[in-house]
Amino acid sequence: MRPNRRFAALLAAALTIGLILTGCGGGAQKASGDVYYCPMHPSYTSDRPGECPICNMALVKREEPAAAGGEHDGHAAAKPAPGERKPLYWIDAMNPTQRYDRPGKAPDGMDLVPVYPEEAANAGGASVEGRITVTISPERQQHIGVTTEVVRRRPLARTLRTVGRVAYDETRLQHVHTKFEGYLEHLYVDFTGAPVQRGDKLVEIYSPELLATQQEYLLAYRAYERLQGSEFSDVASRSRDLLEAAGQRLLLWDIRPEEIEQLQRSGAPTKTLTLYSPYSGYVVQKLAIHGMRVMPGDTLYDIADLSRVWVLADVYEYELPYVRLNQVARMTLAYMPGRTWHGRVTYIYPSVEEKTRTVKVRLELANPERTLKPDMFADVEIQADLGSALAVPDSAVITTGTRSLVFVVLSGGRFEPRIVETGARLPNAFEVKSGLTDGERVVTSANFLIDSEAKMKAAISGMAGSGHAGHGGGS
Repeated sequence: MRPNRRFAALLAAALTIGLILTGCGGGAQKASGDVYYCPMHPSYTSDRPGECPICNMALVKREEPAAAGGEHDGHAAAKPAPGERKPLYWIDAMNPTQRYDRPGKAPDGMDLVPVYPEEAANAGGASVEGRITVTISPERQQHIGVTTEVVRRRPLARTLRTVGRVAYDETRLQHVHTKFEGYLEHLYVDFTGAPVQRGDKLVEIYSPELLATQQEYLLAYRAYERLQGSEFSDVASRSRDLLEAAGQRLLLWDIRPEEIEQLQRSGAPTKTLTLYSPYSGYVVQKLAIHGMRVMPGDTLYDIADLSRVWVLADVYEYELPYVRLNQVARMTLAYMPGRTWHGRVTYIYPSVEEKTRTVKVRLELANPERTLKPDMFADVEIQADLGSALAVPDSAVITTGTRSLVFVVLSGGRFEPRIVETGARLPNAFEVKSGLTDGERVVTSANFLIDSEAKMKAAISGMAGSGHAGHGGGS
């Protein structure tokens, strides 16, 4: 047992000495000067591979940058290709105050970012605060999917789509009432919704006052017949005036002239008189009931002419600048696909609905077939002609909340940020009031990526002015 223990102790001592010699003497890892770091915790470094003691993630070997103008750490510096731009210096995006004279990795493990001469020059005089003109190679433009489009002047039109409700034409809504006291003896129209034509019988009314007026008229008529041949002209004139006054009283009570003539021929008053419809349409409200007493001014029927109707469309208040009188509008019904009605905007109501923030816009439409009925819901489209103006695709405009900007394509793969003033918002475009000219080309896709780079390089170039130069990346 003792020899075995002695052998194990000697073996352990030999292994310990070997590890010490490997780590301190001729080991490739230590002699080479390699540095390993944790991608999740770049501040932790080691001279040999292993695991991060914080997150147990495998350590990654840090690559040394190549020298800018010769050899550095045994590696030859990469020379720029003919025509390729040469950076002034490199910067750590997380610490822009530190400059480097060669590419590589920063102490925190991030790749160094090159700063080119034009970017450094634009940092102080950029046309848009916080952004500078950036240059992107054609290969990278294709990789990130950059597309452009030329700014052109074109006719602008906008279609406002909303919902509406069919309503009565209020100018064609009539009330039928009496101008004397009486009692309803018989109803010819006895239900709501009944169609009536002008001159149709509505109701028969018994009125003691009307009966007395008929008797007065007959007395005046008989006196006029007796005295019209009198040798006394004043007497004949007065009898004629009395007859005309009695007849005028009947006319003012809506008694028709033919009924007065019938009264003259019969020579006897009638107990009841018939009230006729003065309009054509549909009875939308019936208040008359058989036997009821009516007073002057009491409404018996409401009659609406539906040959022409209104459509009240709800337009949001932000769309009001695009609505004008006499604009063409088209209307469809969900239950009648393929059928379209055309009309025009005839009135814009002066108040805003408090809860919906909409304004009523009135359209007038012909309805000869009476297909449109009050309180139907309809889909409405109002065509707004905005004239001719510069326009860009809506994807080209980046709205920051306080301003709108686009990226204008310049020569040499450069993209310049430009503030623009937009006008009307169209379905797929913006009207441009200022900031662009006809014929310029703007970015329509990948502009958010370009914007991010413009902001980052503007911040880097601005902060780098106070930094100090260093040598290649790495710790």
